[in-house]
Amino acid sequence: MSFGSPLFLLALLLVPLALLAQAASRRRARRYAVRFTAVPALRAAAGTTPAWRRFVPLALLLTALAALAVALAKPQRTVAVPVERASVMLVTDHSRSMMATDVKPSRLDAAKRAANLFLDKLPSGIRVGVTTFSDVPDGTLAPSRDHSDARRMINAQIADGGTATGDALAVALQALANDRQNGKRAPAAIVLLSDGATTTGRDPVEVGREARTARVPIYTVALGTADATVPNPGFGPPVLSVAPDPETLRRIAEASGGRAFTAQDDNQLSAIYKALGSQLGTRTTHREVTSAFAIGGLLLLLGAAAGSLRWSGRFP
Repeated sequence: MSFGSPLFLLALLLVPLALLAQAASRRRARRYAVRFTAVPALRAAAGTTPAWRRFVPLALLLTALAALAVALAKPQRTVAVPVERASVMLVTDHSRSMMATDVKPSRLDAAKRAANLFLDKLPSGIRVGVTTFSDVPDGTLAPSRDHSDARRMINAQIADGGTATGDALAVALQALANDRQNGKRAPAAIVLLSDGATTTGRDPVEVGREARTARVPIYTVALGTADATVPNPGFGPPVLSVAPDPETLRRIAEASGGRAFTAQDDNQLSAIYKALGSQLGTRTTHREVTSAFAIGGLLLLLGAAAGSLRWSGRFP
């Protein structure tokens, strides 16, 4: 909860001041009270009134004052609304290390499922593009509102080759630079999923700095566990050293102004992509809720007046 005019919250001081005024008034009334004899007989003749009724109108009045003071301060709540126009590039690694089965059924299959879930969470108005890579960026789809093209490209990947992360990020960054709507570039972001260290091409951290200059944050996801293996293309033992490289991916994200995530299983990866889909597909905004407090305050005032007239024959 935030406030458009927080200075008006000082009006809340009226609540304790009203309480002090009420207490002073009751003391003054007792000072000038006229004492009568046979009070029990008079009380029996007049009938008994529950003590709590005397405090209900005052409590309603004070609550009404508080609600109206908050209304004057223009309370606002933060809500998420769909982004009307934005572009996202999915950069996915399908190098040979993505054959590892530490994430079932394999890293690449888990990545495909998670990417499809990511697309499910994005509003239809978001433009999505894809860059796939191994030794080189071998496929690029410009951002489009037709998410089915992105799905087909993601699902067609086959694990093989090395890892050219920097080159792939540079291609994705250029695709976003060329993506113009009404002559202007829309807000944009890159989501990178890779499991291994860069083995060829440009330094990806340097490309991350270029992305920050272009105001394109990169969200990185490191997939896999440290002791993973992949099948040997011959008949020897499994090929080792296919651990993810979360440190480099973290540096890429920080250099670009994005965030880094780590996923060691299919469920974690799906949860990350689901959260990113919601995050990139919406933006936060402030909406005033003044009317709710104002109406509530007025209703409480009416309740205080009605209760006071009903039980004491006067306004509070």
